[in-house]
Amino acid sequence: MKQINIADRTLCRESGAYNFKEKLEIARRLEQLRVDVIELPEIKDERADTLLVKTTASFVKESALSVAANSEAGVKLAAEALQNAAKARLRVELPVSPACMEYQCHKKPPKMLEYIAKTVAAAAATGIDVEFCAVDAGSAEPDFLKEAIKAAVTAGAKFVTVCDDKAILPPDEFAAFTKELAESCGAPLGVLCGDRYGCACAAAVLAAKNGAAAVKTAVDGDITPLETFAGLLQARGEHLAVTTLLRYTELHRTARQIRWISDTSRGEKEASPIERNGEDDLKLDRNDDRAAVEAAAAKLGYDLSEEDSARVYEEFQRVAVKKTVGAKELDAIVASSALQVPATYKLISYVINSGNVVTASAQITLEKAGKTLQGVALGDGPVDAAFLAIEQIIGHHFELDDFQIQAVTEGKDSVGNAVVKLRSDGKLYSGSGISTDILGASIRAYLNAVNKIVYEEE
Repeated sequence: MKQINIADRTLCRESGAYNFKEKLEIARRLEQLRVDVIELPEIKDERADTLLVKTTASFVKESALSVAANSEAGVKLAAEALQNAAKARLRVELPVSPACMEYQCHKKPPKMLEYIAKTVAAAAATGIDVEFCAVDAGSAEPDFLKEAIKAAVTAGAKFVTVCDDKAILPPDEFAAFTKELAESCGAPLGVLCGDRYGCACAAAVLAAKNGAAAVKTAVDGDITPLETFAGLLQARGEHLAVTTLLRYTELHRTARQIRWISDTSRGEKEASPIERNGEDDLKLDRNDDRAAVEAAAAKLGYDLSEEDSARVYEEFQRVAVKKTVGAKELDAIVASSALQVPATYKLISYVINSGNVVTASAQITLEKAGKTLQGVALGDGPVDAAFLAIEQIIGHHFELDDFQIQAVTEGKDSVGNAVVKLRSDGKLYSGSGISTDILGASIRAYLNAVNKIVYEEE
């Protein structure tokens, strides 16, 4: 099965499409969806655009953050803005068709080759990964396109993307075009397919089957639509032998949220897309069956697999015993239960003793492969004691990188959500857990992260 990287260009829409806050929110949504690359346009307003890149870099950790840099001055600005990004990329986007070279850059082919090499070399000198995007490649002279790609790779480009912005090539011709370049370009080849005639998804899928390593997408843009392309791979990926790392379960929900942000005609009274769809009226209790829970999750925008549905319903039953489950609670249940690895360790029970005159202690009982395991530990507080008891059972200490607790809903019977991040062999593993008991949520979050570590090691 071939894995295709997704580079999303939703935030590269024309200036003024989003305000600062909306751009940050869209970046958060794309990060949660696990796109491989989040692309930002070239820095024009040094103050505002630099602040946007730096702020986005502060919370985007799993996806690479890519900024366009089409001149040596642009390279300098982008590199400075990306200096604290966990995964950074500089994107050199330059035209390769005769018309665009002449009218956009005022350069003849020989001078264009020099300019490409000089700009890519300047970007590579920063130490940041560089991608060369051959703009309007569908209209380029084949020999010149190959020379441009060779010049960029020689100058230090680690990735190459050919852009058929104007949808010049039909899908079958674009597939052959991609195959020839993928075999000769000397770097992983990505594609950008214009959707002028509604064929972008077909062209992108055929390109992926014929050597493309990445596809550029956007939500409601003029290139391959993210939701349609990912949905196609979710449904037919096994047959096509192509897959991605996207969280398919949250795909439709995330796309809908981004579209809502993009809707400039929305009224001021509309506070959220949930309100628009009447989802605040969603109420479930212990008497609701699995079909009702699946329907409610679909209403929230989640597309659950059979396995995810079973996990969500199991977690729902545990929470519904204590309280009515609304939209916010179900949202948290899906987030903590769906798309999880198989549970090597399952929580059976826990007993916590704590107070201001006694040392906190925890007794944890877990199950592994049908065998009951128990650990008892003292700690600096109830959460510390619980984590130490789990480590005692597992026989391994993990570095706690982050621990957060927050209320999902209001009131004394509110559901709490805990997030635990553990570090193992330099890699970060995040786990989440929910419960009306915040200690229970913390224990479940810790186990969730541990199970991810164990699963990957095995």
